[in-house]
Amino acid sequence: MVETAAALRTVAHNVRAARTRAGLSLEELSRRSQVSKGALVALEKAQGNPNLATLVRLADTLGISVSALMQGPPQGRVRVVAADAVAPLWTGERGGEARLMLTTSGPAPVEVWRWRLEPGEEYPSHPHQAGVVETVSVTAGRMTLIVDGTEHTVEAGRTATFDGDAPHTYRGSGMETCSLIMTVHLPPGPASTT
Repeated sequence: MVETAAALRTVAHNVRAARTRAGLSLEELSRRSQVSKGALVALEKAQGNPNLATLVRLADTLGISVSALMQGPPQGRVRVVAADAVAPLWTGERGGEARLMLTTSGPAPVEVWRWRLEPGEEYPSHPHQAGVVETVSVTAGRMTLIVDGTEHTVEAGRTATFDGDAPHTYRGSGMETCSLIMTVHLPPGPASTT
C-alpha cells in the first residue's frame, strides 16, 4: 500500500502521465486493468490507498513497471536503497511483507523485491503481461511456489524462474520465516522505461 501523501502524489502523477502517453481514457484503462473508474479517478487525484494488486494491474495494463508508477525522477548514476527506507507494498496477515527495492532502467527493466513470508502465509498473483519472467531466490527458510496449479518447493540457497503470465502464488512453508529476493524481468518496449 502507498503510505505517504508524497508517495501518493507521485503515483497519481505517474499513472496520469502513463495513461496519457498510452492514449487511454479513464474508462478504457478501467476496462483493461479491471480497476474501477472511481478508484482510478481517486488515484489520479492523489486520494485513496491503492494496494499491490491494483498497482500491478495498472502497471501491466500500461506496459510499465510497478516502480515506474512509484518513483520520482532519477537521482544520479548510482542508487543505494535501504530496505527499511522502502514501505512494504504488501503485508501478510502473519507479519510477512513485500518491498519493491528498485527497478533498473533501460529498454528491459528489472524490478528487485525483498519478500518475507511467515509459515503458511501466501500471496496469490494474477498472471502478468506476456514476456514477464520472475525469479525467486530463497535466502532463508523454505517456500512453496505454485505456478499454474503445480507446487514447487524452493529451499534456502535455491533459485527458481518462471514465466509470469500464468497464475502464481508464493507461500511460506516449513517451520521458519522464508526470506527471498524476487526479480521481475519486464519485456522490452517503448513504454517500459523508468
